[in-house]
Amino acid sequence: MLNIYYYTTDIGRIGIADNGKAITNVYFEHDPVDDDAAIYETDLLRRAGKQLGEYLCGERKVFTLPLAPHGTDFMQQVWYSLQTIPYGQTQSYAEIAKSIGNEKACRAVGMANNRNPIPIFIPCHRVIGKNGKLIGYRAGLQIKTYLLELEKRYADNFI
Repeated sequence: MLNIYYYTTDIGRIGIADNGKAITNVYFEHDPVDDDAAIYETDLLRRAGKQLGEYLCGERKVFTLPLAPHGTDFMQQVWYSLQTIPYGQTQSYAEIAKSIGNEKACRAVGMANNRNPIPIFIPCHRVIGKNGKLIGYRAGLQIKTYLLELEKRYADNFI
């Protein structure tokens, strides 16, 4: 069963979902939510909400939660690579493609990045265009910019 709970944040209402064992999804304000999700704050969702709040206050760089994104093996490779991008830094789609051993897969990396079901916790906002420009974000470029600026501002804090 999928549980979801909503948290009010500086970037809007965020829904976090779990399957009883791991975080499976993050929903932004206007994202569609699975009809079978129960609105219930589990202990895991409470921890995730707390860590999200700490992150958005610049008090947390690393999330310590079990994550279970659903996707193809290729998507899993991309999402794992995203989690290695250090807080406050960015990488291009080409750099992610190279990191997974498939230099020509820039477009496929972009598609996997776009389908990341657990944004913020899996930091797809840290991926930018080769020329340094911001490219797409499910919650909009304004939120992507906000998250990147937040990380730059607090890059020297610890948790």
